[in-house]
This record gives sequence, C-alpha cells and structure tokens, in this order.
Amino acid sequence: MKNSISAGTIARTIILFLALLNQCLSMAGIQVIPIDDETINALVTTAWTVAAALAAWWKNNSFTQKAIEADKVMRGG
Repeated sequence: MKNSISAGTIARTIILFLALLNQCLSMAGIQVIPIDDETINALVTTAWTVAAALAAWWKNNSFTQKAIEADKVMRGG
C-alpha cells in the first residue's frame, strides 16, 4: 500500500506559505493584498455563510431511497 500526501495537506501548506509570505511583506511595508475593513467584513461574512451552508448540506442528507434505507441499517433499525 502506497502512502501519498493528501490534497488537503498540500492545500493547507500552500495557504500557510502564502499567509506567511504576505505577513513578511506586510512587516516590510509592502501591501500585497490591499483590503479595507469593509472588504474584510464582507469576506468573513461570506466565508461563514458558505461554511455553514456546506456543513448543513454535507451532514448526511439522504435524498435517494437507497440512502434512506442505508441510514436505517447504519442506525441498526
């Protein structure tokens, strides 16, 4: 069995690198991502809404008859 690096690990590493790079450039007085307070508010609100929507949708929403029957088997009933 071959173990490989997951896509999530790669994505998180890239995001961390970009955040660190942005922070270092910001400390040097170079504004890479020009964002004002209103934009930050809009981004945070949108991200929260999208995350809540995805979490609510992902949480075992069984739409097909087979999925509903599988839920019954999973619950032992």
